[in-house]
Amino acid sequence: MSNDAVTHEQNADGVVRLTMNRPGNFNALSEEMLSALQSAFDVIAKDESARVVVLGANGKAFCPGHNLKEMIAQPELAYYQKLFAQCSQMMLSIQKLPVPVIARVQGIATAAGCQLVAQCDLAVASTQASFAVSGVNFGLFCSTPSVPLLRNVAAKPAMEMLLTGGFINAQQALERNLVNRVAEPDQLDAEIEKLVVSILDKPRIAIAMGKELFYRQREMGLEAAYQLAGQTMAVNMMDDSAQEGVRAFTEKRSPSWKQARP
Repeated sequence: MSNDAVTHEQNADGVVRLTMNRPGNFNALSEEMLSALQSAFDVIAKDESARVVVLGANGKAFCPGHNLKEMIAQPELAYYQKLFAQCSQMMLSIQKLPVPVIARVQGIATAAGCQLVAQCDLAVASTQASFAVSGVNFGLFCSTPSVPLLRNVAAKPAMEMLLTGGFINAQQALERNLVNRVAEPDQLDAEIEKLVVSILDKPRIAIAMGKELFYRQREMGLEAAYQLAGQTMAVNMMDDSAQEGVRAFTEKRSPSWKQARP
């Protein structure tokens, strides 16, 4: 399945590849792009055969953030409120998906584009990629990008990025925990494939329950987080996949997970 702004491909193993396809404007998060991404995530959320999403982009850039030409053309508070609400909903959809989302970052990711990388569960960057929350350079502090940025990067490095609007390279992004891995351009897909294969080898239900718990407990106090985590593990343990996995470990054999692959 595909549309003009985002292509959507899925293989027999349940690997979904979403590709932002507006290289002419560097895959900016225009209203069109936001709607296309939202539609794609809505489809994946209902697809029980999906196992992992790889989010990439065509062209030299991953994403430069919002389409500034669109924004300046409608200088109205109501319009801006609607636009940023639409973007926030799309970002939250990534977190709410029951499958992991891996950002494939081949080029620059700035402002809301950097936010998109930070919002994904995992990220692998090319050595040619660079990152910035650069809105402050135009008089617009990157407030919404700061939300996932601060949940990836430590406070002072994150604040430095937000206050200066300066770029960091892929290695610096790795050191600051904005991305998981860095690879040479010709090895980017191979590095992502390693993560994909590892995820596909795990039961879908365990991944889904674990992802939901991971983000919910992050926003809780310690005691509440432990209560939620304990309940999640108890429910997870009742699943056939967990029963088989534990039984296989005690019997010193490899587990036979029917749900490991579609």
